[in-house]
Amino acid sequence: AEDPEPEPEPEPVAAPSAPASQAGDAAEGEEEPHPFTTIADHIEQNEEEWRAWYDLDAPEQAPFPGGYSESLDVFEQMLLLRCIRVDRVTVAITKYVIEVMGEKYVQPPILNYEKIYSMSSAMTPVVFVLSPGADPAFDVFRLGESMGYKPGAKLKYMALGQGMGPKAAEMLETGSMRGLWCMLQNCHLLPSWLKTLEKILEQITKPHKDFRLWLTTAPTDRFPLGILQRSLKVVTEPPNGLKLNLRASYAKISEDELAECPHAGFRPLTYVLAFFHAVVQERRKYGKLGWNVAYDFNETDFRISQQLVKTYLTKAFDNDDDQLPWGTLRYLIGEAMYGGRVSDSFDRRILTTYLDEYLGDFLFDTFQPFHFFQNDEVDYMVPAQGSRDAYAKMINTLPLYQTPEVFGLHANADIAYYTGATKELWVNLIDLQPRSAGGGGGMSREDYIGVVAKDVLDKIPELFDMPVIKKQLGIPTPVQVVLLQELDRFNILAKTMKTTLKQLQKALVGEIGMSNELDALATALFNGLLPGVWAKKTAATEKKLGAWMLWFERRYKQYVDWVAHGEPAVMWLSGLHIPETYTAALVQAACRDKGWPLDKSTLYTKVTRYTDPSEIPEKLKHGAYIQGLYLEGASWDLERSMLKRQDPKVLVTELPILQVIPIEGSKLKLQNTFKTPVYVTQARRNAMGVGLVFEADLATSEHSSHWVLQGVALSLNIDQ
Repeated sequence: AEDPEPEPEPEPVAAPSAPASQAGDAAEGEEEPHPFTTIADHIEQNEEEWRAWYDLDAPEQAPFPGGYSESLDVFEQMLLLRCIRVDRVTVAITKYVIEVMGEKYVQPPILNYEKIYSMSSAMTPVVFVLSPGADPAFDVFRLGESMGYKPGAKLKYMALGQGMGPKAAEMLETGSMRGLWCMLQNCHLLPSWLKTLEKILEQITKPHKDFRLWLTTAPTDRFPLGILQRSLKVVTEPPNGLKLNLRASYAKISEDELAECPHAGFRPLTYVLAFFHAVVQERRKYGKLGWNVAYDFNETDFRISQQLVKTYLTKAFDNDDDQLPWGTLRYLIGEAMYGGRVSDSFDRRILTTYLDEYLGDFLFDTFQPFHFFQNDEVDYMVPAQGSRDAYAKMINTLPLYQTPEVFGLHANADIAYYTGATKELWVNLIDLQPRSAGGGGGMSREDYIGVVAKDVLDKIPELFDMPVIKKQLGIPTPVQVVLLQELDRFNILAKTMKTTLKQLQKALVGEIGMSNELDALATALFNGLLPGVWAKKTAATEKKLGAWMLWFERRYKQYVDWVAHGEPAVMWLSGLHIPETYTAALVQAACRDKGWPLDKSTLYTKVTRYTDPSEIPEKLKHGAYIQGLYLEGASWDLERSMLKRQDPKVLVTELPILQVIPIEGSKLKLQNTFKTPVYVTQARRNAMGVGLVFEADLATSEHSSHWVLQGVALSLNIDQ
């Protein structure tokens, strides 16, 4: 209103290119439509060109077909990449950050502990946020020694655990008065005491000027905000990649240390051990394909294993013994030192397979040199006998980044890793979205949630009439007991869904208050995720809401058919709430019929050539046909009925129908098969051992160690 120089004439000229023109009248706006308006047609008309781009290992580094690299800006190119190659998004985001902000924002800084100390004060604790494999304690101890704070004397340290709170409080009180350094490790293991720690720090108003508090914790939402706000936060990361990991190990090994053992095999075995240490740490990057549980292997494991090797090799040298105790070394390293951390039996199988591959007389075979991994581009081998510097020089010639094949994994493992990282990124981005309704005249957030709630509510079936069904069945067989348990759980889920959705509908129109539980339900529906209150009542799953509703409806259909027509000829095992009860019931029913002892009976499996349930002639008398199993880490050869290596970019393959047959354990003799774990979801088995259903026997022509290192497993539920 105050502008003295308005120019009304040019307004109509600018109107056609204004954003409003994109909504409807395209008469004059057609001059320059957005490139995205033609993208779908272009892909359809130039399929081969786009297919060739899609098949590239790093498509984000190549130009898009049809000149889209020129017509789209960097951010729009990421949007297109997200639609076609999800696995490359994180790499493209890194590239985008470098272009827009600079390279320093994507490179982790090298931690300078002297600088960290100079930034801290007696009133400012230092909190180390740990990542698996990183332990700053040794570096803090080294800094302390250089500054006159010897560990155990003027540097007091304690690992927190049950009942350690009062001792830690006493240590802090003494340290703040006398000017000591105090280090509390693993704060996440005693979250209940951290509130007390916050009060103690508030009460320390005039500490000695030399007092320093060092805290280490894994990421946890229970860490008090008050401590974080007043502290210096440091994120520690282990070296990334085999080369940097090996270099870090050899940076702490001296020539004198290697010379302490007179045996000629000590230097090569130290390198093998360092390579093994790097491999077990780096394998963690590949998530559940790598390890079921992300173990915190660290420098201590390597150091103690090196001492073991040194002790046994020195003894062999003194006794003039040509034979090294390989079995003992494999056991102590694989089952005690590194294996002591491993809680999962299938993870221990991976660990022992690596040691079988890496430790043996073949290391010193001059006619057939040993290679950890070799291809046309790189050769990971044990360097020739030499000084510590010769080994370090060899390490520097290795590539900075390695392919998954070095760990025994398929090249597809990289795709799985990057896809998982993108999915996690998207979940976090959705959580960060503003909760208020946007402008522009579209549907409001509340309206959208209301539509989704009504849609889901319409799809929830009537509850099963349990008394009527129990009366129809009479005295139930073991398999019918499973059916009754499944129907009970399904009823609880359906009832919970109906109740919570009706309450949400009332809350949306203001009839009742919006509780925290209802707010979480509304947010989940808005974001297209499975609400937590439903997830507690259903079988474990990683599906989003849309895919889960299809699974929910199919599950109901199987229950209806089972009640009406008896046990299905082909059981869709993925549709059961607790599938292991069904396999246990199969064994129990066979034992009753045949008089076998239950504790000495088991299951074995055979993959059929059937891919469609309609091909099955009739139901098995003992055992069952099972469908809905997905193979990860390998593919299936239909013609030869055995495992084969994965095809490029095909991460999951549906297995043909599986035959599950109860048998007496003493009569089971299997050859050329691989014991494959069957898990409920692709999250596999957690640290508590939850998630394993049974073990399937899959035919193979390859040695089982190949499939062990490939991380082969079957899942009942994938996230699609």
